Amino acid sequence: MAKKVVCFGEIMMRLNPEGYLRFVQAGKFEASYGGGEANVSVSLANYGLDAAFVTKLPKNDLGQCAVNEVRRFGVDCSNVVWGGPRIGIYFAEKGASQRPSKVVYDRAGSSIALAKREDFDWEKILDGADWFHFTGITPALGGENPEICLDALKVCREKGIKVSCDLNYRKKLWTREQAGETMAKLVPYVDVCIANEEDAADVFGIHAEGTDIEGGKINREGYISVAKQLKERFGCSYVAITLRSSISATDNKWAGMLFDGEEAYFSPEYLMHIVDRVGGGDSFGGGLIYSILSGYSTQDAINFAVAASCLKHTIEHDFNLMSVDEVKALAAGNASGRVQR
Repeated sequence: MAKKVVCFGEIMMRLNPEGYLRFVQAGKFEASYGGGEANVSVSLANYGLDAAFVTKLPKNDLGQCAVNEVRRFGVDCSNVVWGGPRIGIYFAEKGASQRPSKVVYDRAGSSIALAKREDFDWEKILDGADWFHFTGITPALGGENPEICLDALKVCREKGIKVSCDLNYRKKLWTREQAGETMAKLVPYVDVCIANEEDAADVFGIHAEGTDIEGGKINREGYISVAKQLKERFGCSYVAITLRSSISATDNKWAGMLFDGEEAYFSPEYLMHIVDRVGGGDSFGGGLIYSILSGYSTQDAINFAVAASCLKHTIEHDFNLMSVDEVKALAAGNASGRVQR
């Protein structure tokens, strides 16, 4: 029987200009759907796991569209809560070369942001689950969401369910002080903590020394130190850190590190030419959850997660639509991109 993973968070409608047009040039917008935890659930369903997505959406056509989009990839949405006023929206402008990408949120007052603790019966939702995933974006939505997350985590602890969390700090949603105070209450329940170059510093004030993100300089020892500090402070079994060096908006170097409490394992580094970077971190999380649940070695787990995320950067919109075999091929060194006939 496939392992069951429950993901909890917000799914939004994504609106973006066609191609590389700027917002001010756009006469029309493409509509799709995505959000941190929803993106992870789609990855896991594509890998053959029993993936479930939990959120709250308005009981209208737009809420149904969001659920339909996730369900068509095999994700269980039977525990989605219906109600509230609206679906969140975000606008995405794709950057190119030296022009960075831009995101504008229109998500205040969304159904999930206004959700109540009594909306979610976590004993029922988590029945039979092997893993629970959320990100720092969900408590950042405010209202009762920090308490809703804590309720879920306490049930996970009671049931022995493994928990992963991507810190995913979003400065447009809350301050560093708010993030640090709230996440310090949640991360002690987390088995696998995922962060990028800046999250640990923004949320917990833990810095990687000798690292220059804009200049493309990565100091491995600095990231090992960050992982050790997170492990010591919160007791996580694994700490995963994605390592992105931005050459431009279009070209990045991409790698990752997985610390198992004893030793740090680094993936190969990929030079990526980016089609769409939104969802890149979520595809890393999905790959990591799959590889750990599948019993991969620590080295193979980080190699799979980074390869999965590298491939996501070639796909339009939020979801990573790659198979296990395609990810394994890249992780094994097949990076030529030659036509498969």
